[in-house]
Amino acid sequence: MQTRSVPQPGWSFEYIMWIFTRISGLAMVGLAFLGLIGALLMGARTQLDLPTLLRWTFFPNPNHVVNSNIPDVTLGWANAYWQIMQMLIVFFGISHGCNGFRVVVEDYTGNTIVRPMMRGAVFVVWLFLLIVAIFVILSS
Repeated sequence: MQTRSVPQPGWSFEYIMWIFTRISGLAMVGLAFLGLIGALLMGARTQLDLPTLLRWTFFPNPNHVVNSNIPDVTLGWANAYWQIMQMLIVFFGISHGCNGFRVVVEDYTGNTIVRPMMRGAVFVVWLFLLIVAIFVILSS
C-alpha cells in the first residue's frame, strides 16, 4: 500500500468532499428529526405504533403504513412533502455512502491509472443508484 502525500492548503476536491461528508451526515440526522416531527404532527401519535413510526421516519413510503390501522394512506401520507423528504434522505444517504466507498477505494489503489477508473466506476454506481431510487420514489 502506498502512502498519500500531504494535500496543499486551500480548496481541493478532497477537502470539499470531506466537508460534504460532514454536512450530509448532519443532513441525514436533521431529516430524520424533521420526518419524525412531521409524522407526529400528521397524526402518527394515534395512528402508528413505534416500529412503524420509525420505519416511516427514515423511509417515508406509503407502503410502510399500509398494514397499519390508518383508514386511507393516500389522503395524508402520500403527498409531495414525504416524496421530497424521501428524495433528500436517499440523495444524502447514497452520496454519503458512495463518497466513503470512494475514499476506501482510493486508499488501496494509490496514484496509478486505476484511481481515475475507480472514481469513474464509483460515479456510475452513484448515478445508477440515484436514478433507480428516484424512479422507485416517484412510482409509488
